[in-house]
Parts: sequence; C-alpha cells; structure tokens
Amino acid sequence: MTEKDIIKFDTADPLAAHRRQFELPADMIYLNGNSLGPLSTASKHRVREVIESQWGNDLISSWNKHQWIDLPLTVGEKIAPLIGAAPGQVLCCDSVSVNLFKLLAAALTNRKSEHAVILSQQDNFPSDLYIAEGLINLLREHGIGAELRLVDAESLEDAIAQSPDILLLTHVNFRTGALHNMQRLTALAHDHDMQVIWDLSHSAGAMELALDDCQVDYAVGCGYKFLNGGPGAPAFLYVALRHQANLEHPLQGWMGHRQPFEFKPDYVPDEGINQLQAGTPGILSMSALDAALSCFEGTTAAQLREKSLALSEIFLSRIEGDSTCKALTLVSPREARLRGAQLSFSHSDAYPISKALIEAGVVVDFRAPNLLRLGFSPLFLSFNEVAKGASILKQIVSEGLFRNERFSVRAKVT
Repeated sequence: MTEKDIIKFDTADPLAAHRRQFELPADMIYLNGNSLGPLSTASKHRVREVIESQWGNDLISSWNKHQWIDLPLTVGEKIAPLIGAAPGQVLCCDSVSVNLFKLLAAALTNRKSEHAVILSQQDNFPSDLYIAEGLINLLREHGIGAELRLVDAESLEDAIAQSPDILLLTHVNFRTGALHNMQRLTALAHDHDMQVIWDLSHSAGAMELALDDCQVDYAVGCGYKFLNGGPGAPAFLYVALRHQANLEHPLQGWMGHRQPFEFKPDYVPDEGINQLQAGTPGILSMSALDAALSCFEGTTAAQLREKSLALSEIFLSRIEGDSTCKALTLVSPREARLRGAQLSFSHSDAYPISKALIEAGVVVDFRAPNLLRLGFSPLFLSFNEVAKGASILKQIVSEGLFRNERFSVRAKVT
C-alpha cells in the first residue's frame, strides 16, 4: 500500500473530525486506547466545571441542581446505544469486578441444582475468574456446592452441551484480540437452559454490539478503555428487562433502595436497573465519562468497527512479508472479522520492544509472558500515524534498538 493510498484513506475517513475532540500529545502515536483511552476536551472542561463551579460553589445542592444523583442512570442511557441495548437496561456504577460479582450472584439464585457450575474460558480476563472463584469460595463456606469449570475456546460448545448454570465470557480476548460469536454462543447456552454474562470491556466503543438482538442476559464493561472515561472510570452493567423484576443480588447498598433518603432500616430494592446501584457514585469520574461519551455523537457502531479493522489491516500490511519482522508472530486471528480492535504479536523480547516503541513515540503495551499488544481506537487514530507506527516498529526490530539494557527494566505497570 502506497503513501498515496494512506492519504486517500484519511481523506475519506468519516470519523476523521472526531480526532479534534481529544487532547493528544504532539509527536505521539497512541496505540494503547484499548488499555486507557486519551483525554477528551469535553472531559477536561466538564471536570473543571464540576470542581470549580458545581462542587466549588453549589456544594451539596449540586446533587439536585446539577443532577448528580441521576448520573448513573443518565450515563448508562448514553452507553446503551453503543452496546445495542434499549433504554432501561444499562447502569453506570462501581467497577467491572464489583458489577460482575453482583450479576454472578444474581444469576446463581436461579441455579438448576444445589451444585452450581460457572463455565468460562481458561484464558478469560483473570480478574473475572478471580471474582468467580471468590464467590464460589463464599458459597462453599455456606454449604452450597459450586464449581468454576474452565475450558479452552475450542471446547466451549461441547462444555455448554453439558448444561452448566452460567456461561461467563469476555467478548474480545484481552491477550489475542480473538472475538467470540456472541449470538451463536448465547443462543446455544439458552438452548441448554443457561444464563450468559458477557464482559464487554474490550468491545464497547470500538465495534458493533447487539445485546438485545442476541438475547443476552447480563453484561459488564469498563469506561476507561475505548469509551475514554479516564483512569479508573466507573464501569457499566446490563441486565435484560426480562430479568429485572425478579433480580436478587447481595450488595444491597443504599443507592439501590427504592427510597434512599427515607433512611428506613429495611431494604426495599428500587424498581428496574437502578436496584443494581450500591454506594454513592463517584461524581468526578462519572462526570468525566459522561462528557467523553459526547465524542461518539454523530457516529455509528458500524463506522467504528469498519475503521478499527481498516486501521489494523494497514498496520499488518506494513509488517507482513517483511523479513526484518519475521520474529514477530501474529497471535491475533488473521481474518479481520474474527478479532476485535487490537493486534497482538508474540516475541521473546516483547517487553523491551514495547519500551523502545514508547520511547520512540509509539505507545503500546506488553502482556505477559511475551505479547506486544496494540489497540486501534477508531475515534482518534489516523491511517497515516498507524502506518508510521508500523514503520517505527520495523526499524526498532531490524536495527535491534530494543536490546539496550534500559528497555529491559520492568516497571510496575506494563
């Protein structure tokens, strides 16, 4: 692909104008939006307004005056179209881990036998498995039989046929970028009387999702990756309307009460999705996410998906067939439709290569034990900078620039 071709891609890009909504440092190619999205101008201004004007001047009256109390619901409603959900099914609150605990516990109240079985994938996102293991240990301590059954991706359908209680999967694998067929696996699970929980942390904001159309039961996702809500941004959860009336979960916090400011001693859950709230929402972080979601206005999920895949294909076209990069092994699916908005390469020196890239102005990340991971966020990346990033990677590998000792010093966050 020639430089003229790259220019044509950028000229024809319907999302190109959205780049101006982000505070991107000069001379940086940011291929790490799948780990932490960049700061939007809207978020910067909103947080300043909340701190200086709302909190600073209006103090506690801001809960009503500036609708702080409604943010978990209003932000959830803004996320809903991005994940294919009708109104009244998405709530913004807490973290992915806390939300997953709530939904797993709620789903297990409908288990088919005294021995509960949660089915998941061996290389699922580890934190999700930690939460499932913790809940299972808690159940066992109270005399309830429970099991976390882990299989590889190729064995999933056979394992579903054994009819466990819950299927817990991450839509896009955080290591490889491999994409599950949500519609097929959800339907198959329902055929075997299972409930399904999807983790959308590496999907939401970068690709088409259709939770309602796929008849998904529950889902969780984070706000700080492709949604660009900022470090530690609140997460979101989805509960299909058909499950909300009979929902039970153990984190009965006051914000999920039907009348929280009556301060009654007995807990009465709110109606609908709001019953999933627990503690007081973090207004600063939620306001930042609320503002960041405005950057998606005027886009469609199909456009996001099309561009993210086109960006990754541009990158691959510069790497594949290059003899200097033969030690970089693509572990993501080569067929574009089978992966999310990322590419992962294995290399014995993946960590120092990632550090050398960052020093050269191409921000990527490393995932143990040997993966170089790159994210292709469609809202702010241009085709030209993705092509340039691939050229810099080729130079670093071909010239062995990553072999400098300083690139092998491990930081706490990789």
